[in-house]
Amino acid sequence: MADLSASPVIWIGLLCAVLSCLVSFIVLRRLSFMGGGQDAELLGRLCVMMERETAARMAGSEAQRARMAEIERALSNRFDQRHQELTETFNRIARMMGRDLSEMRVTQSESLREMAEEGRRNSDELRAAVNERLHEAVEKQMQTSFQRVLEQIGAMQKAMGEVSAMTAQVGDLKRLFSNVKTRGGWGEAQLRTILDDVLPAGSYDTNRRLRDDSREVVEFAVRMPVRATVPPVLAIDSKFPTEAYERLLQAVEDCNPDAERAARRALETTLRIEARKIATKYIVPPVTVEFAVLYLPTDGLYAEVARIPGLLDEIGRTYRVIVMGPGLMPAMLRTIHLGYVTLALERRTDDIARLLGATRQEMLRMDGVLEKLARNASAMSSSIDEARRRTGLVSRRLRELDVDTQEAGAPDSAATPPAPDAQGDMTARWGHEGAPPR
Repeated sequence: MADLSASPVIWIGLLCAVLSCLVSFIVLRRLSFMGGGQDAELLGRLCVMMERETAARMAGSEAQRARMAEIERALSNRFDQRHQELTETFNRIARMMGRDLSEMRVTQSESLREMAEEGRRNSDELRAAVNERLHEAVEKQMQTSFQRVLEQIGAMQKAMGEVSAMTAQVGDLKRLFSNVKTRGGWGEAQLRTILDDVLPAGSYDTNRRLRDDSREVVEFAVRMPVRATVPPVLAIDSKFPTEAYERLLQAVEDCNPDAERAARRALETTLRIEARKIATKYIVPPVTVEFAVLYLPTDGLYAEVARIPGLLDEIGRTYRVIVMGPGLMPAMLRTIHLGYVTLALERRTDDIARLLGATRQEMLRMDGVLEKLARNASAMSSSIDEARRRTGLVSRRLRELDVDTQEAGAPDSAATPPAPDAQGDMTARWGHEGAPPR
């Protein structure tokens, strides 16, 4: 390593010497060509000088090389010594670190063992607590779930009982609605309920005969709110064509267009026939109004009838029959009820007008009485003024009497009776001015 570090300097010196020799040789060669014999001698000297100089330089280089070698040996010895010291230091530090690491490893092992034991104890306690709480929670949840399941089973049994009862009721309803008279009675009861809810009591009749020469009776005849001795009535009849309606629903459910069209035509035909019957039997002016009402007990049936294009308008225009369902019937009845309210207000207005007329007559009589009372009050006022005037006169006479008594100044004047002439004079004055007020 020392040879490698010193060789560049030596090689640089050798290279400079060689270059100087080459330059001298080239210069001498040219001079030999140019100058002849003398130049050759001179060239020889120069060569000798160059060789000497080169030798001297080589010797200097060798000396420098030897010196550099000595420096390299000294540096190498110091480096080896330093390396040995560092090695010993590193070994000592390594031994110390190894000892510390072993002690730390032992301490860490003991700490880890203690932590592991403590963690195991904590985990056992936690596991026991968790197991206990989990057992309690699971037991409670199972009890709650079991109770809920029992409640749901009870509710399901109750619902199944209700479904069974509902199924029986549906069967009963189907059996009831299979009879035309029963269906009519159900629609009539529903219509009666609506009439009772909306109209005032006594505003309609049931099963009323409209013609004297016929035994046909209408289910409901609503008296119209008009001013008449015998007001006209509105005939309302309930119809429930379930056969055509059920065929229509079944066709819609089966997605059968042909059967649906046939069922709609049958329902339309049934409605036209019923409207014609109502128009023939129950529209009897002036006993009834100019139209009647055909009531359908279900909104579904009314919706299917309303979906038939132009059927309701044609029935109303041709037969003067209005088709209504449970949703529209209360609106029309509220209109009639409003007419009753208006009629009652008109009657109340007539009563108020008669009462005002009677009040006017009484006021005229009261005016005469007040006039007489005013005349009497005027006479009484003049009498009261006269009495006040005479009272003032008496007061003045009494004040004059007090003044005369004070002017007398006699010690026994208070015990002396009044003089007869003074009393006579006062009596004379009263007689002259008028008698005192009684």
